[in-house]
Amino acid sequence: MLGLTSDNRFGIAKGNEPAMATSTVENYLKQLYLQQRSAEGDKVPMGRLASAMGVVPGTATSMVKALADSGLVEYEPRGGVSLTRSGEQLALHVLRRHRLLELFLVKILGLDWSVVHDEADALEHAISDVVLERIDALLGHPTADPHGDPIPTAKGHLHEPRRMNLAECPIDTPQQVARVLDQDAEFLQFVERNGLMPGSTVTVVKREPAAEAVRIRVGKREEVSLGMVAAAKILVEWPKPR
Repeated sequence: MLGLTSDNRFGIAKGNEPAMATSTVENYLKQLYLQQRSAEGDKVPMGRLASAMGVVPGTATSMVKALADSGLVEYEPRGGVSLTRSGEQLALHVLRRHRLLELFLVKILGLDWSVVHDEADALEHAISDVVLERIDALLGHPTADPHGDPIPTAKGHLHEPRRMNLAECPIDTPQQVARVLDQDAEFLQFVERNGLMPGSTVTVVKREPAAEAVRIRVGKREEVSLGMVAAAKILVEWPKPR
C-alpha cells in the first residue's frame, strides 16, 4: 500500500506524518476513479459518489473533505469531487490488486467468476505488494481480469482498448466478446448460461427498437433475445478496418 499520513477518523494524510491508507480510503478512491471514467464532466457529483458507496451524502462529504485535506482529491461543495494525480495513482494501485486477485481466484483457486468480485473486495486491502507481484508473475502478467476489465500496470498505467457494446455494434457481423461491465452475480450467471463470456463469438442478428431488444446468436446456438440494457453491458472488440 502507498504511504499516507494519519487522520483520527480515517487514517489518511495530513501534513508529512506517514501512515497507511485504510480500507475505507482505498474503497472511496477506487470507486471515485471508476465513477470518473463514466462521468459527463470533470467532477463526480457527491450524490452519485454516495450512492456508489452505499452511504448517505453527509457521510460521503465528510470522507471527501478529509481526502481533500490529504491532497488525494479536489472538492467543490457544489461542483463535486475529482482525484488528484496522487489520488489517481493510489486508486489504480487498489484496482490492480482487485483485478489480479479476481483472476487468481478464478484461474488458480477455481472459484466461479460470478462470486470473485466480493472476495477480491475483501482481500485487496490485506495483500502485500510482494505477494501481488508474485501472483502477477504466476498468472503470466495478464492484461485483463475474468470479466475483461483491464488490469493497471505496476507503474500505474491503465490501457482501455476501444470497445463497442451489443446495443450499437454492426449487425450480421461476428464479434468477439471482450468485456462484461456488470459485476452482479446474477447477471454474470446469465451471461455464462448464454455463452457470452469474454472470448466467445457473438453476432447481432437484428435490433428491435420497439421492444428495446436485440436478437443475438452465440456461436452455433439458437438465436436469443437480449434487452437493450443488458446488451449495453456486454462489450465486443472494435471492428477492424477492412
